[in-house]
Amino acid sequence: MGDPAKTTSESSLDEGYGFGTFKGVFVPSVLTILGVIMYLRFGWVLGQVGLAKTLLIVTLATLITFLTALSMSALATNRRVGGGGAYFIISRSLGVEAGAAVGLPLFFAQALGVSFYIAGFSEALAGVFPGVDPRTAGVVTLCALTALAYISADMALRAQLVILALIVASLVSFFAGAPVGPELIPSSEPVVRFPFWAVFAVFFPAVTGIEAGIAMSGDLKNPSRSLPLGTLVAIGVGFSVYLLIPIFLAQRVPDLDRLVSDTMIMRDVAKWGGLIVVGVWCAALSSGMGAMLGAPRTLQALARDGVLPRAMGRGFGKNNDPRIATLIAFLIALGGILAGDLNVIAPVLSMFFLTSYGVLNVSAGLEATIGTPSWRPAFRIPGWVSLFGALGCFAVMFMINAGATILALLVSAAVYAIMKRRSIRGQWGDMKYGIYMLAARSALRQLEGMKPDERTWKPNILVFSGAPTRRWHLIELAHAISGNQNFLTVATFLPESAWSAEREDTASDAIRSFLHRRGIEAHVKIFRGSAPLPGALELIRGYGFGSLEPNTVLIGESQDEDSFPAFARLTLDLYRSRRNLVIVREPAHEEADAPSLLHGARIDIWWRGDHANIGLMLTLAYTMKRSAGWTSAGLVIRQIVDSDESRGDAERILQEYIQTQRIEAKVDVMVKDRPDVFEMMRETSRDTDLVLMGIRPPEEGEDLDVYTSSYRRLVINTEGLPPSALVLAAQDIEFFRLVDPES
Repeated sequence: MGDPAKTTSESSLDEGYGFGTFKGVFVPSVLTILGVIMYLRFGWVLGQVGLAKTLLIVTLATLITFLTALSMSALATNRRVGGGGAYFIISRSLGVEAGAAVGLPLFFAQALGVSFYIAGFSEALAGVFPGVDPRTAGVVTLCALTALAYISADMALRAQLVILALIVASLVSFFAGAPVGPELIPSSEPVVRFPFWAVFAVFFPAVTGIEAGIAMSGDLKNPSRSLPLGTLVAIGVGFSVYLLIPIFLAQRVPDLDRLVSDTMIMRDVAKWGGLIVVGVWCAALSSGMGAMLGAPRTLQALARDGVLPRAMGRGFGKNNDPRIATLIAFLIALGGILAGDLNVIAPVLSMFFLTSYGVLNVSAGLEATIGTPSWRPAFRIPGWVSLFGALGCFAVMFMINAGATILALLVSAAVYAIMKRRSIRGQWGDMKYGIYMLAARSALRQLEGMKPDERTWKPNILVFSGAPTRRWHLIELAHAISGNQNFLTVATFLPESAWSAEREDTASDAIRSFLHRRGIEAHVKIFRGSAPLPGALELIRGYGFGSLEPNTVLIGESQDEDSFPAFARLTLDLYRSRRNLVIVREPAHEEADAPSLLHGARIDIWWRGDHANIGLMLTLAYTMKRSAGWTSAGLVIRQIVDSDESRGDAERILQEYIQTQRIEAKVDVMVKDRPDVFEMMRETSRDTDLVLMGIRPPEEGEDLDVYTSSYRRLVINTEGLPPSALVLAAQDIEFFRLVDPES
């Protein structure tokens, strides 16, 4: 596990160009929307499904992007947005782990996306000039785009302004065109028809251009204003154009088969076809430029937060240009161009873009649902709108390619797990705490009024360990019972005279770290008082929330007779409040030689006739045998009877019980052969690793002094036994039925 990394102040790092809404957001977004698919696939979509369904596809696809833009606008107007686009927003909402899980794959998708756009440009160029080698043209074009991005993002965006003007000119040429004349003969090859959702999947990437604007967030003068305004206007412009093109095409080219077979139908319809060719080239180059500007800035943000080596994120010049990150993006894109056909991984790359959209929607939806006081966006939308957008994103991913979706999600999950292990901590507040609080609140509300029964009962343990390093065996036993599957709380006493908030925090952090290093999942509670046992009793009475409170208390015994009344009072109070008690006794030893209860080969259960106690002891032993150190431990149920006649009946009852309950255990019934039965117990169990034995439950209205005497006798009689757990079942549960509720 890596050392926690500290992030550099965001305010000192995001000194970019200070672009406005038009140049910084609208232009890169609208150029990515009005891209290659518009020129080369719109006629195909119309020919496949007809005008009505084409308009439906445009509307549904744009709706998903629009909902994502709304979510992004809410997130962007709630706090200052730095460099890194989608990564920055997600990491500041869901944490650096979730941000990296989306940001790392997104960077590779952006970098490889450059090679895809350039490949499209090179193929279109070779179609006009057959002598041009597409791969050579691709490498030259990549070098030119990288040089622009490397030298100055401002220069690159100025070039995009020229590209935008040429695309507008090509659209003017298209809408000024005439119907297809008779000299344009449809293809004679058979037309293959695709279902609606397959056609939708082909068109959908055309509306996913908002990532280009988000990626420039660190270079905007006013991100909280420019991101929502520029993105929403770009979506609106793209939606308007996408509604007009199919209507116009349907009027100009009534032959659907021709629309399917001729990918350059817009050139054939346009008044000046050459402008459409230029438009295709410009669309490919502008998309490539947008990805080349966005990918390095995503990588730069990841490096600044310590997800990647910080050297990768170094900025140069007064505008903090990410030149090292640009070179890395160049190498990845170059590899994509030289690899040739990338159709196999193209769906996976699309999935990463959609994953970022989906997680952006989830972030905004959860922020609105949790409703923390810090959630005060200037652009406010209901939480359900964002969550609906997330659902749409993930649904579209599966419709496009279910296999690629699963692969993308697995990659993101793997990155998340790696980041979790590295324990990178950001110097910003995310909403993970709020998410857990929301989930806990919902669960507690559902639990309210519900009571556990024999089928659902689990030990919820509160263990009083003192200093964990001194009485580690208590935590070991509690952990063996809980197995990181149930609630476990480790409580430690701090004297009132020595208490302070700082000391309590320090002690809590130290114990949590100590437990974490040993793989034990537990809550930590520091309690204070004048003495440990009275303080423990106060904690037990008040600890818990709603229906979630400890049902079993585990504590170490004391041989100090002055503490016997306090132990007896604790036992009485727990029994009357329906909480089970486990008192752990260990043989006399030096503290350094304390026995380990993390594993063992045999567990002896001594039954003295109390049905509630034997049921709880069997249940505790059963849960222990599911933990790694006790899996192979043998379980022996032992009983001492007064005569040979009683022995047969006792053996039969116990054998029938363990068979009915499907418990792997042996039965050992002995006849009392000496006055001191505890001497027999010590002799029989001298080689066992753990003894479980019941405590006599207090009688109705029993006096404290009387029960103190009973407890004193128990302590004296159990001296010399191996490590022992003295068990008192007090909860209103028929523990005999825990393994088989039908018994």
